[in-house]
Amino acid sequence: MGAISLAMIAATILLFTTVDPWMPYTGLFAGGFDLDVYRDGARHAVAGLPLYTDPVIHGLLYTYTPFSTVLFVPFGLLPTGTDKYIWMGINAALLAAIIALCWRMLRYRITVRVVAVSVLLASGCLFLEPVRTTLFFGQINLVLMALVLWDASRGERSRLKGVGVGIAAGIKLTPAYFVLYYLVLRQWRAAAVAVVMIAATVGVGWAVLPRDSWQYWSETFFDSTRIADESHAANQSLRGALARIIGDPAPTWLWLLLVAVAVSVSMWVAARLHRTGETLLSITVAGLTSSVVSPFSWSHHWVWFVPLFVYLAHRALKNSWWWLAIVALFVAAGSWSYRWPDGRVVVGLYLFRPAWAPWDVLVNLYLVAYVAVMGGAAAIAFRRSPATSKTSPSSVPSLPLAA
Repeated sequence: MGAISLAMIAATILLFTTVDPWMPYTGLFAGGFDLDVYRDGARHAVAGLPLYTDPVIHGLLYTYTPFSTVLFVPFGLLPTGTDKYIWMGINAALLAAIIALCWRMLRYRITVRVVAVSVLLASGCLFLEPVRTTLFFGQINLVLMALVLWDASRGERSRLKGVGVGIAAGIKLTPAYFVLYYLVLRQWRAAAVAVVMIAATVGVGWAVLPRDSWQYWSETFFDSTRIADESHAANQSLRGALARIIGDPAPTWLWLLLVAVAVSVSMWVAARLHRTGETLLSITVAGLTSSVVSPFSWSHHWVWFVPLFVYLAHRALKNSWWWLAIVALFVAAGSWSYRWPDGRVVVGLYLFRPAWAPWDVLVNLYLVAYVAVMGGAAAIAFRRSPATSKTSPSSVPSLPLAA
């Protein structure tokens, strides 16, 4: 416990010392912009104002589905001034719950020790840049990932399997990728339930906000320019990398070709991992790939580094060499700060511009990390036999981290 506790405490200290928490536009407690958008979008809907043709608060455009607006209405009940801190606290608690769910998917029993370890690891995972940025903006990425993980953790015969993916996709479109994941795994019922739930969310949005729904599904849905330039450094997707390397806009045919390759290879690996009993790593591979193939993936969409971190910790319990992979993950995805020549302070190694590293490598760092993860996942998938991979809960080692 000693070394792990110290490491997690150090990560937590780094979270608050690398950047002044109150620094304007960068400090952890100086954000909440996306939470403002969720709340203001809901207020627009309640007041009968257009959602998608005019900017909402901070001059930003609303890009979420009409169904999401219905769910965001309760955000308007949060007290002004403390709302972002309440939402940040809820997300921090959800992060610990996600980590506990990951341990459960690895077949650990949920005990007081596992809960304590999950809280400890959550404090360290707050330093991961996608998690910190999610908290900073007041984003919903952890909520969406929790829904997908809860869905994936359910037995194949569960009638509820697919509900979580469907709701998540109804809020934000990217989780619809997991319908394909279920189809590849031949979990037909789960895929069908997810599709029905997605259709239901569209129906709810249309029933409550018919005018905005027409605007969204007939026009806004197809307009990717509402987000930002594809070459934006924070667009850590394959299309973003192509736009930065080749030029903006990147050739659509090349992007689609590479997306097809990424989806095919990753699904092949994910399916093999699932058959060998590596459920958590399988869904993590799919989650990371969804960020890669999405036309635009902000860095905070990469919260799928969290279940990857838990999986690496699980492997490290048996082989200490895996701690090297954990260190590499923290170095690549940590909330390291950097001051640009113009005085701006940015967070995330992918935004660094030091003389000692090629800019094209750093600015596409999450894509580079993804390739490394896929290589490791493929090695695990094809070194294990499906016939010998089933592990009972009693055969999984207990967690010594919080002993």
